[in-house]
Amino acid sequence: MAATVLPLPTHYRPETVDQIWRVDYQQRATDAGEWRQAHKIRPAGEDRFRIGLLLVDTQNTFCIPGFELFVGGRSGTGAVDDNRRLSAFIYRNLNRITAIAPTMDTHQAVQIFHSLFLVDAEGRHPAPYTLISTEEMETGRWRFNAAVAASLGITAAEGQVFLHHYTRTLAQQGKYNLTVWPYHAMLGGIGHALVAVIEEAVFFHSICRFTQPDFQIKGGNPFTENYSVLRPEVLAGPDGQAIAAKNLNFIQTLLDFDALVIAGQAQSHCVAWTIDDLLAEIRATDPALAGRIYLLEDCTSPVVIPGVIDYTQAADDAFQKFAQAGMHLVRSSDPIDGWPGMATP
Repeated sequence: MAATVLPLPTHYRPETVDQIWRVDYQQRATDAGEWRQAHKIRPAGEDRFRIGLLLVDTQNTFCIPGFELFVGGRSGTGAVDDNRRLSAFIYRNLNRITAIAPTMDTHQAVQIFHSLFLVDAEGRHPAPYTLISTEEMETGRWRFNAAVAASLGITAAEGQVFLHHYTRTLAQQGKYNLTVWPYHAMLGGIGHALVAVIEEAVFFHSICRFTQPDFQIKGGNPFTENYSVLRPEVLAGPDGQAIAAKNLNFIQTLLDFDALVIAGQAQSHCVAWTIDDLLAEIRATDPALAGRIYLLEDCTSPVVIPGVIDYTQAADDAFQKFAQAGMHLVRSSDPIDGWPGMATP
């Protein structure tokens, strides 16, 4: 017998997906208790087939029009449309989703990918979306901003050496060039918060299924980018000393699910690099585990800045690579029991 696809609860307001508002936790908790009883929903701890849902950076800074790094994709409304579908997916499959893990991109002003970290020969900071290559570091086009050295606990000379090392390491690893991003996902700011419609769905799931969401904080290290929740872009400094580490506990958590569903923003960056790192771990453990991974291709969009950058093709290529490795490209509107390899409870 196929599993029940739940109706959408009456409190759900998909028309507010592009707005910021306060979740009424106490009322939602009451609603969730009633929903649990009405639909005979079991505690997540009783699931025989455990499905995890990884939500990558579904935060205001990426998902609300007008915010710093709104992911519009080529349509211009990408993240808004994605989150409308994603929130409905959570509610309709709430009885099947065992655990939800939202990642939280988390930054402060003085970080390697923010303008304040770099200057040119005249002391001017690079504009947002400037790409910093190894060659530009070697020619002196850009250099470390000595004025921030004290706040980082290093010397100006150490900062300059580190920047050279960092851009070289990215090139050697085949990563994107160091990108100067607009200040975004600032710790303590409203852009850091989850989009309200997703936050409400995650909270409702938590109360209804008696389970804690597994929030994962990433991106706070000032010396490295951290697109993937599983590891920062660069792990060691020029002397070989570790500056960061893989998120080993979370990697194991993800690999332990019978099925893992992934969605979020942006497809070309944090989503793609997270999946790529997960694939590397799978290949090192058991390549067959790739068949447990399901990518909600209609709940993620690439970075597109009209007239500046367009990562659509890079995102599409990455997802095809993941599919060729054995992962499944699926849509949120399709019943999950029809997805290949998905067990029926």
